[in-house]
Amino acid sequence: MKTLVSVVVPFYNEEENIRLLAEKIAAVFHSLPDYEYECVFVNDGSTDGTRAELEQLAREDSHIRPIHMAKNSGQSAAIVAGMRRAKGDLLLMLDGDLQNDPGDFPKMLDLLRENDCVFGYRAKRQDSRVKKIASRLANRVRQWWLDDQIRDAGCGSKGFRRYCVEHMIPFNGMHRYFGVMMKAAGMRIAEVEVTHHPRKYGKSKYGISDRFWRGIYDLIGVAWLKKRYVPIRVEGEN
Repeated sequence: MKTLVSVVVPFYNEEENIRLLAEKIAAVFHSLPDYEYECVFVNDGSTDGTRAELEQLAREDSHIRPIHMAKNSGQSAAIVAGMRRAKGDLLLMLDGDLQNDPGDFPKMLDLLRENDCVFGYRAKRQDSRVKKIASRLANRVRQWWLDDQIRDAGCGSKGFRRYCVEHMIPFNGMHRYFGVMMKAAGMRIAEVEVTHHPRKYGKSKYGISDRFWRGIYDLIGVAWLKKRYVPIRVEGEN
């Protein structure tokens, strides 16, 4: 029996990228005969043609499951909404901008055989110098403050076993702190180098200045949460 994999992708005004990403994902799973897949594509209140493109694609391809947020709620909310509604035993995550590569799925799935979650890191990041410096600094500060041992928390390429989802506490920006939550829950964590492409279509939704103060605020809050976190484990269950 094939293992079902749910590919969860948040989209906000990414209409030009949706079909291309779906085609790339389909090509990867065509070469993985032991797996079946679904694409849980989450529209985070987009104002362009994202909704229409998702609905059209779903009519053409039964692997596509569109989910529409009631309003623009942010990347974290879209990711959690998709993961909670995913049907697969394994969940893979990508950003919707085509910078993450589904071609990394085979090695991520291989690592999930022995681990509970896998985090990608962009060794050859294809972004501006300013973004790369800001990301490097943010990762160092986060590791020093929280000791999550994740080298690239902002990388969209991630994978989880389904039971990891119940340990994810939703808040705005939480997708950058999955490592803290998984470590606190005692999960087996692996990292893997992943491919990163330059953005071709659409515009980046993040700036440097608008994330600085929110990042400091988040660090304080997550540090408190880390100390207060209580993993709930029942004998005989994962």
